[in-house]
Amino acid sequence: MIPYAAPMFDLGGRVALVTGGSRGLGLQIAAALGEYGARIALAARNVEELDSAVSLLAERGVDAVALPTDLSSAKAAADLPNRVVGALGRLDILVNNAGAAWGAPAETYPVEGWNKVIDLGLTGLFLLTQAAASACFLPQGRGVVLNVASIEGLRGHHHSRMGTIAYNTAKGGVINMTRALAAEWGPRGIRVNAIAPGFFPSRMSAGTVSRHEAEMIDETPVGRLGGPGDLMGAALLLTSDAGAHITGQILAVDGGATAI
Repeated sequence: MIPYAAPMFDLGGRVALVTGGSRGLGLQIAAALGEYGARIALAARNVEELDSAVSLLAERGVDAVALPTDLSSAKAAADLPNRVVGALGRLDILVNNAGAAWGAPAETYPVEGWNKVIDLGLTGLFLLTQAAASACFLPQGRGVVLNVASIEGLRGHHHSRMGTIAYNTAKGGVINMTRALAAEWGPRGIRVNAIAPGFFPSRMSAGTVSRHEAEMIDETPVGRLGGPGDLMGAALLLTSDAGAHITGQILAVDGGATAI
């Protein structure tokens, strides 16, 4: 018998942790998961932005808590899953969205920029995922990890724009980490997938978008940049039971930019 599709998207009774969830792409994903029933823990550094995000979600009927965290700290990353359990009782879904960028030509790229981007966007992401699996997902025999990568991790950076070698490297690492963890943890009930956004306006991308918006749109077959709802459907699919047979996959949400 063919099952009903609607209940597959229901996240009622589940708890999702969204890093970098106080604004931008992370808040967009948090809203989608919360509207389908998940209780949400938002982690970011800025307390005021976190409180504002919790208030915004509450207006939409989403139960959310703020957990101020600097995920570039190994100890903070390792402690965060237990903080989520302390606040909301469990952890079922981890959305790894926190990241950083630093623009400079590769030949003069500063080591401090490299370390900042890699420590948060790759090392910190792994340490948090490792802690979530060890403390929650493996003991309960079930868990979902959604990594926010980028099409910048799927290809080289455009030569006309400021170099972002550490960001490209971090996102490329996230993409293959996604596949490796999915293969290792699949038999133990953990699914791991990634979405790779294309050109989305955000605070991180504001400088690049302000200088190159027209050509970015020209490089996107659908003819526009990503919008405030364009990650919601993909995130919901990959974190809910609707995606129960999907793991180790990278879904580009880029308006077709990587198709040309």
